[in-house]
Amino acid sequence: MVIDRRTGYLEELEHELDTRGLVARVVRTRSGPVFLRVVNPDAASLAEDVTCAPAPESHDHYYWWSWGERMHRVDDPRGAAVKLARVLQPHHAQACVPLPAETRPLKARPPEPAAVERPVGLS
Repeated sequence: MVIDRRTGYLEELEHELDTRGLVARVVRTRSGPVFLRVVNPDAASLAEDVTCAPAPESHDHYYWWSWGERMHRVDDPRGAAVKLARVLQPHHAQACVPLPAETRPLKARPPEPAAVERPVGLS
């Protein structure tokens, strides 16, 4: 059955991701396709849902990103795991590098008070 083959491919990827320290679980839904939920345990907001399906122009199966772009061939789950690990890696190094002075955002200044017009002859 096609679904079983796709599940098998996702389980192979799950194993590769587990060896890289990412949390990955195959999710089976009642109405939708089976997919692999991948989460970086060190930064839980970094997550991805991977599906498996054939390419439109062939019968070859691929892993697919959640936004519908082809990620990697299913015959190389290790290569797919490397891509996922790279995408789900936090970018702490960027936060530690100070920006040059000319590219730093300007500090916000409080707004200037609006000028009040006084009628002539009143003080």
